[in-house]
Amino acid sequence: MNPPTDPAVRTVDGSGLLCVTLLLRLRKEIDGVPPGTIVHVIATDPAAPIDLPAWCHLTGHTWLGRQPSGSGTVYAIRVTAAATPVDQQRPWITRR
Repeated sequence: MNPPTDPAVRTVDGSGLLCVTLLLRLRKEIDGVPPGTIVHVIATDPAAPIDLPAWCHLTGHTWLGRQPSGSGTVYAIRVTAAATPVDQQRPWITRR
């Protein structure tokens, strides 16, 4: 039996971006990545700890929370297969 492999990890650098722009970049960067991919989001916006988990709740992606990092604030999200699609220009609005 082969040991399980670690999921793919992708980093989205949102340093200096407000959450609206960060969500636009995040949506674009994770479009088409395989389910199970862990996305590390670097965010400097003080609203990120509120907006990112709310976006995960809206879309169905799994919020993993703040991650230990020596270089800035990093949050983690696990991409899910059954995520609710969002509008391309307004990623806080779902397309149900």
